[in-house]
Amino acid sequence: QVQLVESGGGLVQAGGSLRLSCAASGRTFSRYAMGWFRQAPGKEREFVAVISWSGGNTYYADSVKGRFTISRDNAKNTVYLQMNSLKPEDTAVYSCAASRRGWTTADEYDYWGQGTQVTVSS
Repeated sequence: QVQLVESGGGLVQAGGSLRLSCAASGRTFSRYAMGWFRQAPGKEREFVAVISWSGGNTYYADSVKGRFTISRDNAKNTVYLQMNSLKPEDTAVYSCAASRRGWTTADEYDYWGQGTQVTVSS
């Protein structure tokens, strides 16, 4: 079993920045691709960003490309999401997830954190 715990969410004004962290434990962390997803009230969960287990490959949703950066530190069993130039439409609960073969589809991920709230004021 893999346990994931997110932190770093909060309230920020439009144009500001936040750095989310996701700490993993329970099983070998390095062999999992790690993704970030978000869900706003009344909307389906959507893909945000993903990083391969080696850290060599990343992919971003068009809505966040150029503003968000995903990274991981396998020695610390932690994945990060640096969010810059935040917009009100970025407001959502952000969750990290782990997958042995998934990429951008939520159904391909096996383990999920409980999520952290990000609120961007206009």
